[in-house]
Amino acid sequence: MLSPDKIQRINELSKKSKTVGLTLEEAKEQTQLRKEYLETFRTSMRETIENVKVIDPEGNDVTPEKVKEARNPKYLQ
Repeated sequence: MLSPDKIQRINELSKKSKTVGLTLEEAKEQTQLRKEYLETFRTSMRETIENVKVIDPEGNDVTPEKVKEARNPKYLQ
């Protein structure tokens, strides 16, 4: 998870870019912070999806094979 300070800085730069504009250094910082945020988000989402188990109304495990494989790469071997 991204630190609250970094999220606050992303928001500050976003607001500034919409009002007065950013310097070249601030634009680079914004780009780097956005990349870091997206990497963190994607990692978190991937971990969440890999830990999902789908059960149908009859109680059968209907988790997609791709999710099972991602959870355990040796699943089909």
